[in-house]
Amino acid sequence: EESLQMWDLNKRLEAYLARVKFLEEENEMLRAEIQSAKGSPAGDSWRAKYEEELRALRDALDHAFREKCTAELARDNLYEEVQQVKSRCQKEQAAREEAKKQLSLSRKELEEERRAQIWLKERAVQLEKEVEALLEVHEEEKAGLDQEIASFSQSLESFRCAPVAFQPVEVEDYSKRLSEIWKGAVETYKTEVSQLETSLCQAKENLWKAVEDNQQSQLQLQHLEKDLAGLKARKEMLEESLARQWQEQRGEAEKFQLAMEALEQEKQTLRVQIAQVLEDRQQLMHLKMSLSLEVATYRTLLEAESTRLQMPAG
Repeated sequence: EESLQMWDLNKRLEAYLARVKFLEEENEMLRAEIQSAKGSPAGDSWRAKYEEELRALRDALDHAFREKCTAELARDNLYEEVQQVKSRCQKEQAAREEAKKQLSLSRKELEEERRAQIWLKERAVQLEKEVEALLEVHEEEKAGLDQEIASFSQSLESFRCAPVAFQPVEVEDYSKRLSEIWKGAVETYKTEVSQLETSLCQAKENLWKAVEDNQQSQLQLQHLEKDLAGLKARKEMLEESLARQWQEQRGEAEKFQLAMEALEQEKQTLRVQIAQVLEDRQQLMHLKMSLSLEVATYRTLLEAESTRLQMPAG
């Protein structure tokens, strides 16, 4: 049994020694390759190329980070501009509502002025009719007075031809009374005519004022309509610029998102490669440690076996 165990141990030892020898030879070959790679310029170029690629990747990552920061700043600026445009739109909408209110008020005032103008026209026509009626009455009164004067002159002629039966005092009193009545009628007629003229002038002035106010309200209405059209055009321009800015910002955000995803994928691949290299290195270290332990155990076994075999001979 001991011989069988020794034979099995010898076989295993031979196998382990062959494996160790193979690994040592491979290590020597790798060490020689590493030394040659370190001494040769190709290795330096490969290392420099790797370091250059790593530096380029780091620069690209920094550039992407800076672009991301600039994009965030641009996004914040665009958000502020959008808020400003919204506030301007709200202000313009409020101004438009105020303009609509003023327009409705001006339209109401215009309707009232039109009604007042119509009333003034009707009043002027009525006053003209009254003036015509007064003129007719005046003409009739004048004709009646002319007839009375003619009859009075005829009566005076008859009085002159008649015998002295009347006293001249009565004739003078009658003529004075008649002249006073005539003067009173003339004065009343003059006052009525002056009142009619003043009322007519006032009506004309009111009519001219109404016409001027109507023209001013029409001009103000035209100005308000022009302002409203300008505000509508400005609102459309602002909406178009806002939509264009939103589209540009969305496109830039999609581009930055794609670039960030590509960089993230590249980062993940580099992490996987680094983890694979570290894992391979760890496996090589464990294999080397296990081999060194097996070699040490077999050396101790061989030393123990050699001492046991030498003891009986001694």
